[in-house]
Amino acid sequence: MTAALLGFAVAAGLALTGVAVVAPPQAIAATTTPAPTGWLHTSGGTILDSNNAPYTIKAASWFGMETPDCMPHGLWGTLTIDDALANIKSMGFNTVRLPFSNECLAAASIKGNLNYWANRAYALEGKTPLVLMDTVIARAKANGLKIILDRHRPSSADQSPLWYTSAYPESKWIADWKMLATRYKNDPTVIGADLHNEPAGAATWGGAAATDWQAASTRGGNAVLASNPNLLIIIEGIENQGNGTSTWWGGGLADVKNKPVTLATPNRVVYSPHDYPASLYAQKWFSDPNYPNNLPAVWDANWGYLQKQGIAPVLLGEFGTALQTTSDKQWMAKIVSYLGTNAMSFAYWSFNPNSGITGGLVQADWRTPETAKLTALAPILKGTPSPAPTASPTPTASPTVSPSPTATASPSPTASPAPTASPAPTTGGPISAVWKLGSSWTGGYVANIEVTGLRAASSWSVSWPDPNVTRVANSWGISCTVVPKVSVTCSGADWATKIAAGQRLSVGLQVDSLKAPVNPVLTLK
Repeated sequence: MTAALLGFAVAAGLALTGVAVVAPPQAIAATTTPAPTGWLHTSGGTILDSNNAPYTIKAASWFGMETPDCMPHGLWGTLTIDDALANIKSMGFNTVRLPFSNECLAAASIKGNLNYWANRAYALEGKTPLVLMDTVIARAKANGLKIILDRHRPSSADQSPLWYTSAYPESKWIADWKMLATRYKNDPTVIGADLHNEPAGAATWGGAAATDWQAASTRGGNAVLASNPNLLIIIEGIENQGNGTSTWWGGGLADVKNKPVTLATPNRVVYSPHDYPASLYAQKWFSDPNYPNNLPAVWDANWGYLQKQGIAPVLLGEFGTALQTTSDKQWMAKIVSYLGTNAMSFAYWSFNPNSGITGGLVQADWRTPETAKLTALAPILKGTPSPAPTASPTPTASPTVSPSPTATASPSPTASPAPTASPAPTTGGPISAVWKLGSSWTGGYVANIEVTGLRAASSWSVSWPDPNVTRVANSWGISCTVVPKVSVTCSGADWATKIAAGQRLSVGLQVDSLKAPVNPVLTLK
């Protein structure tokens, strides 16, 4: 019998004899730890929950709302918002880093061809990107995930090395952050504001006001906290540091030691560098004879010291790789070890498979996990529970799908302009068709095909030349084959197998090809 049980037994015996007994403290009131509120704060080099328990942010970036599409990518097929979020949760992540552009926040409509039928449970047709953001946040909450909002770009077309441009001045940057902070003020699903993605080029830490990212972060952070004092303020580094060294865009935080960001609301600053392997750019440390064992010292000097010395927590805001080369695999193993050893928070780039240089956590079908990457990340993903996600309706058919992804390779993504549609042939089969390029990037493109029935047909097909094609990675409403570096042929499939006279179908595909064809001549059957 334990001492506690023995004490209760003695007390019970004394009570039976009429002797007054004072109950032991644990019998009066059992102390319980209150449920965390969801809001986070910092202390020294540690992120803490509302009960002051250490908390590690384990995020995956799901991009698209910062591109001309103004929607998270992948939603042009049968993927639903819940499908994506449940998959992210099942991998072991607890947070989604959600990039956006100021242009998309102001847009009156979602620009990309979101599959409203597959995502009909969310009633998004005719809604704005801001309402779509509301929906992603609400579904993240339902799936047990947190959200970090990432101001990735001012306009949707280009990354900006400074936090402002002539079209989007600092006043707009601050006004939009205040709007978002107020909009989600009562929702602890949104835990952080990543003020500006990858300051680079002329950006400085101190110095002239026009380039001083440290001062701008202070102004921006204070403005956000004035609207919602519970948010973490996530501050990235700069490319060219005061000590004369250069690193990744957003990656340099060596100057913080002498000039930290101090906000009116204490215990809210989290510093967030970005770091990538040699496949993105041959930084000088990749050619060091001691590589990869030299990497921890590089990270210590640029940003790791902040958490190690208890100055502030670090959230590695972007890191990722296609994991194809020996050098990349060595880098990945080292950075995972570094994060785990130092209990650092992180955000992996990216969930999306259409990140041109790094690829994603899922394959081109947007569902199948990239097991090699998840195995490499396993040491820092372990320990995150994966409760059953909230299911979304799964439609049996997707009658109208018009995909339009924009490839984003971090850093410095560049979208390719869409050429004009090819003219519809007047003869050659039971259909007419128009081939439209949704978007393209180095290594691939997405095309949408608008098909009209000239007469009823039980089958139909479209072919076009593509001298750079290697394979069709994904398709909807069609089944496709390729003759490598010659042509692509697609036939109606699933809900689009047959076509009636006058019926219009919208189908599409994602193609691996070095360069997208321009106005290809279609052969119709």
